[in-house]
Amino acid sequence: MKQKYAVVILFCLICGSGLTSFGSYRATERVVAEDMTSALTKALAEQQSDFISTDTIRTFNSYLKMEQLRGHAVLAVTTRQEGLRCEAKCSAATIFSLSDQRPASILWTMALLWGLYCFWHYRKQVPLVAFGGLAYSEAEGRFYDAMGKQVRLTPMQQQLMEMFFRSESHQLSKTEICDALWPKKDDANDTLYTLIRRLKPIIEEHSELKIESDRGRAYELKHR
Repeated sequence: MKQKYAVVILFCLICGSGLTSFGSYRATERVVAEDMTSALTKALAEQQSDFISTDTIRTFNSYLKMEQLRGHAVLAVTTRQEGLRCEAKCSAATIFSLSDQRPASILWTMALLWGLYCFWHYRKQVPLVAFGGLAYSEAEGRFYDAMGKQVRLTPMQQQLMEMFFRSESHQLSKTEICDALWPKKDDANDTLYTLIRRLKPIIEEHSELKIESDRGRAYELKHR
């Protein structure tokens, strides 16, 4: 699998877990707000006053349907609207603890395991062989430019470039190339010339290399 696809999957898992966690939090927040509002309304209606006392808090807690909220929800007086108004509040930590984070935890775990797998998988791959801004991955059998973009080659172009990279001098004789690419062809000079002619602009576009001819007897891949 290409690294970019692995990164996309990891990103999707992380985003999915974050959105799932946030969605569960917001859903719980609405339920908590409804429960506290209902309990406060009943408590104030029972005492027929907006004055907060110990009895108000006790009555408010007794009307809460969610047992986990009792002792964690607080009453406060706000002046955000005209006059004084009693409000029930609860900390974000309490709401988060009440929300169902199991689906998000599963996705977080999957993201962690996928990240560890990708790290292990790509670390054990054969390193890239780089030359002149061009890199060859033997594990994938592909060439990449300096930006990490795959260089698209035809099967013949691919085979010839592999031969250049496997040669310590990056030089190949005409006979060596023809015997490897067209072993059953008596005279492959024209075919080789066409192959080299079409390969040259691709290599020069994606790297700092060029293919030079040594009096028609050999070809060398070298820096420009």
